[in-house]
Amino acid sequence: MIEVRTGGRETVHDLTGECAGFLADVGAGDGLLHVWVPHATAGLAVLETGAGSDDDLLGALSTLLPPDRRWRHRHGSPGHGRDHVLPALCPPYAMVPVFDGRLALGTWQSVCLVDLNGDNPMRQVRLSFLPG
Repeated sequence: MIEVRTGGRETVHDLTGECAGFLADVGAGDGLLHVWVPHATAGLAVLETGAGSDDDLLGALSTLLPPDRRWRHRHGSPGHGRDHVLPALCPPYAMVPVFDGRLALGTWQSVCLVDLNGDNPMRQVRLSFLPG
C-alpha cells in the first residue's frame, strides 16, 4: 500500500514510478499488476501526463461532473456528490500487463490516481502482483 497526498485539490497523480518500484521490490516476472483505490471518491486512469492530457482530463470531468449543488449526495463541501460519481467514469481499479518485471505500458502511458475530492487530502493505493 502506498499513500498519496493530493493536497486537497483536484489532481491527476502519476503512480507509474511507485508501480515500477513495487514490481522491483517483489521480484516480479511476467503477470499482471493490480492497482486498487479503496475510496468512494477517487479512481484510476491510464493516460499521458505532462503534455496537457492530465489537465484536459480534469477539465472534461469538471464539464461532466460540475462542482455545484445539483447532486443528491450532499454531505461534505458543496458539489461533493459529484466526487461519488467519479468512480463510474474513472474506476477504482486497473490491471496492467507486466513482462519481465516491467509495466507493459505504451510510450506515453502512465498509471494515474484521479481525485476530485478536496475534502480528503490523503489517499491510499493498494498494489498487488499476480504472476502468470
